[in-house]
Amino acid sequence: MTEIETVPPAERTRGEGLAAKVLRIGLTERIVLLAVLLVVVVVWFRVLGAGGYLVAPYDLRYLGNALESMVPFALLAVAELFVIVSGRGGIDLSVGAIVSLAGMVFGFMVGVWGWPLLPSILGCIVVGALLGAVNGALVAYVRFPALIATLATYYAYSSLALISNANAPISTPPVVALHSLTRNVNLPAPLPPVPLHVFTILLPCAVLAWVVLSRSTYGRSLYAVGTNDVAAAYATQSVARTRFTAFVLSGLLSGVVAVVTVGQFASARPDAGIVGNGMALPAITVAVLGGVAIQGGIGRVGGVLVAALLITWLNAGMLLAFPEGAEGSRYQLLALGLVLVLSALLNTLALRRYGRLA
Repeated sequence: MTEIETVPPAERTRGEGLAAKVLRIGLTERIVLLAVLLVVVVVWFRVLGAGGYLVAPYDLRYLGNALESMVPFALLAVAELFVIVSGRGGIDLSVGAIVSLAGMVFGFMVGVWGWPLLPSILGCIVVGALLGAVNGALVAYVRFPALIATLATYYAYSSLALISNANAPISTPPVVALHSLTRNVNLPAPLPPVPLHVFTILLPCAVLAWVVLSRSTYGRSLYAVGTNDVAAAYATQSVARTRFTAFVLSGLLSGVVAVVTVGQFASARPDAGIVGNGMALPAITVAVLGGVAIQGGIGRVGGVLVAALLITWLNAGMLLAFPEGAEGSRYQLLALGLVLVLSALLNTLALRRYGRLA
């Protein structure tokens, strides 16, 4: 019989050349690739601005202001991270609808029922978690495909948000006053002003998500279930409960985003998360670009955050390069589509060639 020799990964990469090493790092270390692309994007638009091809300066102040739009999509991308990592086609198309419905409930709490701010914020987050629990029950226990289940709840939650206040926003004075939650704060020179909720909401949520995924028993269980749920079940992991919790966490983060959007708009809008192309598809794009494997079991919070920053500053530059009418937003959609295809191809190539994706 012929003996088959198995080569450990360390031996496989020991004699590789410089080009092969750079390719391996670029494919498997997604944060490194994204950081390089981020620098390229910023430098490119700075060059275009210096050449007079942009309608306004692409400077630090403009980049700082652009972070306001990054916060909701970064948080929703982290929400998608939990669901996609859980495996078996995990995806949540309802996050934008949850933002709309939870935001309307938050508007009623603050602007109509007269609740204090802190209980209203907690109530909004609980509503988001409960809506996510409905998704989790359908997927984990009733065993609906995640695509079908969350598409159904997307329609249901969107409808409830629209009819909750006769398709009208809630813009009473207490709700308008919430805009102060998203005001800019000045940083020491030469740093530009940055939206307050980057520090009060995005960074704390990102740290907590990292702790849950990387330093908790649940995080280890989630990666195990996403990688191989049959083996996880044999190892006494509760597959259904793990997937259910992932959808609850996705809904919880969507509730946090609902608070952010109400503050940004100074109004509780029933279409806040579903207008245009909605929030779900860009969030999924950011998650996949950040190195979350659609097959499940792979994904990191750091990659998702850097991907969100890259997409935010790319979109900000395109708005300056194509200012006429809706032309800039159309090119943004084209860029998102191309980025999604490219990131999926990179993920697949990394998994096939190196068997891992960091």
